[in-house]
Amino acid sequence: MLDSVKIARRQSEIRQELAGLVGKDSPTEDETRAMESLDSEYRANETRYRAALIAEDQERRDAGDELENRSEAEWSEIMGRFELRQVALALDEGRALAGATAEIVTELREAGGYRGMPVPWEALELRAGETVASATPNPIRTMPIIDRLFAQSAAARMGARMINIGVGEAEYPVTTSSVTAGWADGETGSVASPAAYATTDRPLAPDQTLGIQMKITRKALKQSGTALEQAVRRDMNGAIQQELDRAIFLGSGSTGEPLGVVAGAATYGITETAVDATATYAAFRSAIVRFMVASAASSPSEVRVMIRPETWDILDAQAAATSAPMWEWDRLAAAVASGGVTMTPNALAAPTGTPAAASALLTTTAGGVPPIFVGTWGAIDLIRDPYSDASSGGLRLTALTTMDLTVSRPAQLEVLTGLQAES
Repeated sequence: MLDSVKIARRQSEIRQELAGLVGKDSPTEDETRAMESLDSEYRANETRYRAALIAEDQERRDAGDELENRSEAEWSEIMGRFELRQVALALDEGRALAGATAEIVTELREAGGYRGMPVPWEALELRAGETVASATPNPIRTMPIIDRLFAQSAAARMGARMINIGVGEAEYPVTTSSVTAGWADGETGSVASPAAYATTDRPLAPDQTLGIQMKITRKALKQSGTALEQAVRRDMNGAIQQELDRAIFLGSGSTGEPLGVVAGAATYGITETAVDATATYAAFRSAIVRFMVASAASSPSEVRVMIRPETWDILDAQAAATSAPMWEWDRLAAAVASGGVTMTPNALAAPTGTPAAASALLTTTAGGVPPIFVGTWGAIDLIRDPYSDASSGGLRLTALTTMDLTVSRPAQLEVLTGLQAES
């Protein structure tokens, strides 16, 4: 127990004793001496109490931080013990869930309705023991939620933020007004007129549902637990990552797909610049300058670039005219942040036309606001199909997840088109 608490309790006891003594009209000599002794002790304790509070200030701050972070840490710890193997066997054999898996599934069911077995998004993270790069950090505690799921996804590397929503819709108000500044012209002059503070709501609605199907053979179900656990996690992780990356940037906005950032640039109000020439560092440099002029970025190192492999091929084949032997690719990689260039054949459309030309996307985070919001609702709904593979004793699973996306400020994104991949 803290010393300050002990002193406070003793002060309360002294006040109670004094209250009984001072109420007497004719106290005895012993009672008078007792009052003097208690009064002296009370004054001394006041000094001790203030000193104890000062000494315990840091302890209280540490305890407060622990209380604030305890629930998140406990949830991350229990999530690390979630087993997809138990879910698969429960759907196939009706085996009862146990341990942390049962606790998590029960809590998810209470938060929302699922036809099948709810699987939390965090269960798709890469676990220890898998074949991953040794430098990959522990994703449970240190990385934002989208990186916890897909650390190598193009959306994560381009600054997108994934938000998990329980039920309903979510809106993110983003400031779009400009504050007017001006000097008073003379002693009696007026300063600039006030500007209205305006925001634009960026809504996320549960209108799109992504589904993947998995077939698990009878042999796989009878194998050791860890083999099935890692196989199911890798397959679900890879399939969802690939399709989410494609839809976030290239979604058509029809036939159930969300409207992608690149495909729907005109709808979102994102600037599209037609290069219509061989891809060079100069084209990217001009786009970065436009970001800086629009105050979306304060330096080139704050800009992220996403290109096709074919664009890298043509950049790396060109030597700068005035700084040979430095290649155009080297100049781009040196200008943006370390690791700020993402190459993907999935999130950008293949080159088309004659000569073949591709697109590129530039993003930046302004004032801590990410350029893209990706919303997911609840957990992944894992449903069993007991009929399609009944003849072979296999298990077919359908995983459903609801998602949507929107952009924050169009000024934080720019699309470059017509980057020719042929010199």
